[in-house]
Amino acid sequence: MRRLVVALACTSVLLTACSDDAQVSDGRTPEEVMELTKTTLDETSGVTLTLASEDLPDGVTALVAAEGVGTHAPAFDGEITVVLGGAQLDVPVVAVDGTVWAEVPFTTGWSDVDPAEYGAPDPAQLMSTDGGFSSLLVATEGLEEGESVRGGEDNKEVLTEFSGTVSADQVSTVIPSAEGDFDATYRINADGELREARLTGVFYPDTEPMTYILFFEDYGTEKDIVAP
Repeated sequence: MRRLVVALACTSVLLTACSDDAQVSDGRTPEEVMELTKTTLDETSGVTLTLASEDLPDGVTALVAAEGVGTHAPAFDGEITVVLGGAQLDVPVVAVDGTVWAEVPFTTGWSDVDPAEYGAPDPAQLMSTDGGFSSLLVATEGLEEGESVRGGEDNKEVLTEFSGTVSADQVSTVIPSAEGDFDATYRINADGELREARLTGVFYPDTEPMTYILFFEDYGTEKDIVAP
């Protein structure tokens, strides 16, 4: 009996600790949360960015995935994966000073490229404080707070979900050919750090809706990114 009492007491403590975890929405409206999240992203030195895709349409030149470090130069150093001519290609990329450099497959060395030809944005612009991804947050309409979920390293963080709608003008930061309105879902920790953004809509002309997911980690990353 004593063991049962102790076990129940421990369970009660764990549940209380979980329910008492701070959330970014404590005392804030969804709009105020987006303002805080934009400021937090704008003021950090850099983050690790990861992009993934779901339900990518067949027969398009498109961005499949990306991973790298983004800073507020703005600049980006990493790798993107694209579908081109039916083939999936991994392309090292450095974006800085308004120019995107890539080690294009079947060529030698680095070349400056137009990322739109690969269905991709200038990845450095995701980190721009004016017109970058953070601007998309505060442009989201019809914001609603959703459930709280565990996430982050070892699921130690409490992330709060927010959903709404955002226009193609804003989503073009992620994919330049975006059309129409997009469903957006964000997961944000108690410190106002955006951890995940999910965007669903028509990213490529004459295709069905699909989803891109952006992950933001390692806030405070510092890296001097220069042209190759």
